[in-house]
Amino acid sequence: MPTSRQATPSRHRRGSEPPSHRGGAARRRKRGTLRIALAVALTVVVLGTAGLGWIYLKLNGDIDTFDAGGLSKTRPVAGASKGENVLVIGTDARTDGNSALGGGDSNDIGRSDTTFLLHIYADHRHAVAVSIPRDTLVTIPPCRLPDGTWTKAQPNTMFNAAYSVGETAKGNPACTQNTVESLTGLRVDHTVVVDFKGFAALTDAVGGVRVCVPQDVYQNDLNPNLSTRGALLFKKGVQTVSGQKALDYVRIRHGIGDGSDIGRIKRQQAFVAGLIKKVKSDGLTPANLLPLAEAATKSLTVDPGLGSANKLISFAMSLKDIDLHNTKFVTIPWRYVGERVAIVEPDASELWAGLRADRTIDGRNAAGTKGKAAASASPSPSADVSGAGIDVAVYNGTTTGGLASRAAATLTRHGFTVTGTANASSQDHATTLIEYGAGLKTRAETVARLFPGAQLEPLTGSGIDVVLGRTYATAAPSASPTPTALPSSVAADARSADADPCSDLSYG
Repeated sequence: MPTSRQATPSRHRRGSEPPSHRGGAARRRKRGTLRIALAVALTVVVLGTAGLGWIYLKLNGDIDTFDAGGLSKTRPVAGASKGENVLVIGTDARTDGNSALGGGDSNDIGRSDTTFLLHIYADHRHAVAVSIPRDTLVTIPPCRLPDGTWTKAQPNTMFNAAYSVGETAKGNPACTQNTVESLTGLRVDHTVVVDFKGFAALTDAVGGVRVCVPQDVYQNDLNPNLSTRGALLFKKGVQTVSGQKALDYVRIRHGIGDGSDIGRIKRQQAFVAGLIKKVKSDGLTPANLLPLAEAATKSLTVDPGLGSANKLISFAMSLKDIDLHNTKFVTIPWRYVGERVAIVEPDASELWAGLRADRTIDGRNAAGTKGKAAASASPSPSADVSGAGIDVAVYNGTTTGGLASRAAATLTRHGFTVTGTANASSQDHATTLIEYGAGLKTRAETVARLFPGAQLEPLTGSGIDVVLGRTYATAAPSASPTPTALPSSVAADARSADADPCSDLSYG
């Protein structure tokens, strides 16, 4: 005879228990299932968070930063532009295994191969990248050497020499940033240095970039020292390149297009446009950005302001609303001087003024709500000054970078013809001087109306020179009307990130 313990299971067979007991068991089973689900979800969250934390920790460990102590003590004021400026330097340094990709001696001096200033407009819907040819003749301002001392200013020097100041294998990104700030009058918010390995890794991480090659390209196009043309590197036409092949494509200069550095810059602009297009098409999400960030941080050197994975990814995410068509690539206004490149004025000063005022290529105000408020400000007392027919040369008589460009932009907006900008022979001028030749006093007085407190001084020579002093450096930027558009010489040469790679095969 079965005991009560043996009889109990028979009452719990499916269909045999009373209705009231069935409801209680169902609730218990439901609670049990819910507990299991919550436990699994909690485990996933904990593991996922730990995994994400490990990824961020790993990324942070991979990021190199350069010493901000090498930045100039007389930088352009912060906030003069409502947008952001990011300096991107492509270096041919052969350290850390880069010689395997680019050849050369691993102990060679680091040089900047490609440089552009990316201006992100305040509305975060427009951006423009301005390429600066490496052979451009500029004034390299004082820069810090490895032993802590500072150099003297180097006028009429090739732009890429700034990165080599100090003659170290890794280069001097702070000196390049100082030079760009001095040249443009714009404050650089962030600087990113990409080496050969970083570039190759980035292109691998996105699965390659679509390019259009105008003709067959062989090994001796990459290395003209070869006695034969070598193997075929690129067949004419559309193709996707990544890694070493992408690096070869952007580095080739000879045997493709006109063989000039300007032609190569245009090809590099087309490549970067294709890279942005690929990243945007894949989706600018944290999931897609993490592999890209992992590849990038292994070979990037950044300023301390971008020195963490969180800052890098947050910065990248802040660009997600910039439309491809509104992302433009241009080159600083230039002309050849022998084998070197000279900056064309007043076009260059108008370009920097346009960026400072957050004006797009076609003259639209992209300054956002702050820009609208600024646009409605009352006009400057000097708004009625007309410099039509008056030629002026501008010299920076202080150690504050970018003043000559700022003053040139103001003069240009008022119709003056700026014949050139440079540093003065000395940088200790307290007040601004307006120097003028015989018979030009009246015109000099017109110039002086744009520089309150300036002193007029006759010259034994000819022409009108503006020598800027510290009074101008400490004065607020001129409130004269902002330019309606960037110079036509710049706009006509602009390339959009959404352009078809085969739309213009004249780019080198």
